[in-house]
Amino acid sequence: MELGITGIVGQFIGARPKTGAGALIRTVLAGLPFGELLRLRELLGLPLDQLAEKLNISRATLHRRKHAGRLDEGESDRVVRYARLVGKAADVFGGVEAAREWLQFPQFGLGNIAPLDYARTEVGAREVENLLGRIDHGVYS
Repeated sequence: MELGITGIVGQFIGARPKTGAGALIRTVLAGLPFGELLRLRELLGLPLDQLAEKLNISRATLHRRKHAGRLDEGESDRVVRYARLVGKAADVFGGVEAAREWLQFPQFGLGNIAPLDYARTEVGAREVENLLGRIDHGVYS
């Protein structure tokens, strides 16, 4: 596994055993530990304030979550969404570095919008996953 990423975020990268859907849902509903957001930041190589903006977390809320040590349900869901995309992109492009670059660069198949920006909603994230699937299967997009 690259970068030594662990926890919920890390399970989406490489060949680690995956948490069952039920357990993952319960974890998200309870709120992820704040450290999972930091793991995602490390994985994406983004400053925390930029990642928080993409996840729709204000600076004040980010500060409160850091102090509390836990994200809320919606924030946790969005962290898992982005981790899932990084994992899928890493599988398609052969590693986290290539995935990171692809996710941050505007893509023709997404209307020249960077996948990380497109994925701000679940619908957008599904479109990014669809594009990755087409690329993986050699369909021109």
